[in-house]
Amino acid sequence: MNKIRTRFAPSPTGYLHIGSVRTALFSWLYSKHNNGKFILRIEDTDLERSTQKSIDNIIDGMHWLNLNWDEGPYYQSKRLKRYNSVIEQMIKKGIAYRCYCSKARLDNLRKKQIARGEKPRYDGFCRNNIHNYKYNESHVVRFRNPQEGDVIFEDQIRGLIKFSNIELDDLIIRRTDGLPTYNFCVVIDDWDMKITHVIRGEDHINNTPRQINILNALGAPIPVYAHISIILGEDGKKLSKRHGAVSIMQYRDDGYLPESLLNYLVRLGWSHGNQEIFSIDQMINNFSLHAINKSASTFNIDKLLWLNHYYINSLPAEYVTTHLSWHIEQQGININKGPSLLNILSLFSKQSKTLKDIVNSCNYFYKDCIPFNNTLIKKYLYPMAILPLKIARKKLEKINHWTYENIRQVIKSTATELNVDIGKVGMPIRIAITGISQSPNIYEIIYILGKNRSLKRIDEALMYIKNNKNYLS
Repeated sequence: MNKIRTRFAPSPTGYLHIGSVRTALFSWLYSKHNNGKFILRIEDTDLERSTQKSIDNIIDGMHWLNLNWDEGPYYQSKRLKRYNSVIEQMIKKGIAYRCYCSKARLDNLRKKQIARGEKPRYDGFCRNNIHNYKYNESHVVRFRNPQEGDVIFEDQIRGLIKFSNIELDDLIIRRTDGLPTYNFCVVIDDWDMKITHVIRGEDHINNTPRQINILNALGAPIPVYAHISIILGEDGKKLSKRHGAVSIMQYRDDGYLPESLLNYLVRLGWSHGNQEIFSIDQMINNFSLHAINKSASTFNIDKLLWLNHYYINSLPAEYVTTHLSWHIEQQGININKGPSLLNILSLFSKQSKTLKDIVNSCNYFYKDCIPFNNTLIKKYLYPMAILPLKIARKKLEKINHWTYENIRQVIKSTATELNVDIGKVGMPIRIAITGISQSPNIYEIIYILGKNRSLKRIDEALMYIKNNKNYLS
């Protein structure tokens, strides 16, 4: 049996999105499961719409997700000579021909067919007729599609699929500008790159019989095909920007881990019993094309957030902080001014669904001065807060062994000494140290922030109250 070879072949006319990544993932998993090869191919023959920015986005996205390829990336734009060479051979063999039909003729033909209730298709006018045209006159090249019989193939997801050749007109394989067309380039690439399994979206099903016929005409092997269903938004419509279908790198920017995204995508249409959580190794070991559901899948952001929270708290902390570090840098935060990211992760991971949540929650650890919110100041840093702040500060300063438990005892004993609820002590301290009213355990925050910085912030809060007594009263 030939070695399994799969490919991911995006067009760089836009950003890499969820649907494309799921296709890449399934193709990648199938090759890995079978110890095969995974090829990356950039289908950039649409020279007007293809951009370097989109190419970079595809490459960056694949790297971020660790969907590493074994060969490539190959670029169709660099293979034009090969395509045209094959086309010229096909013309000589009579399996392709030059078509000189004008746009006006084709438009008129289309109108008449629609008026008769027929499916618009090329009528083969130039197929067998020899016309008095010069070679360099404007023309396209068409593939001479069989006019009898059927194209039948066994789709690995959908089962037996059959197309009648009479429904397939003579496909244009080279345009008037001399550029080969998408459907033709794909055929030659799959042939040259020895692709054994083509795993792609269901929107390509109608392309498959045309491509099979070209491969047969060339005497090339036919790959195995598997067409994946589309992804829907929760409103039942095709996933689009209005559902949050954005560049895959936006998910990185929003604080998702690649493991959570891959785990989520593998479950969009594929299953292995009732298992929900899959490591990469488990995906590879258990993956099969026959376990992919032929019905459409629905994208659910809440499920993705749940998985991301799980992976933030389940993957090795040292690994998670490598991703967290990137987000910290994007915010311009100097981590040398505060605690280690391992401490930050430990403190915030349980309450955070994304890495960005953690960054937004922890920045007070790295600031020299805490900006006070006027509403919170009026509510908590009123003149009556001076006494609990002073007593707690004095007790904190006397701590010889800076531990969580000793800090907790200071806050507790301060409340006992003043005969007040512990919140009357803890909340002013929380505002003084963090500048916000909601944060993780205040004892843990004080411990991680350190003795000197904690005392300094309490001093700044006391000074603020003293200078703004009239405003706060």
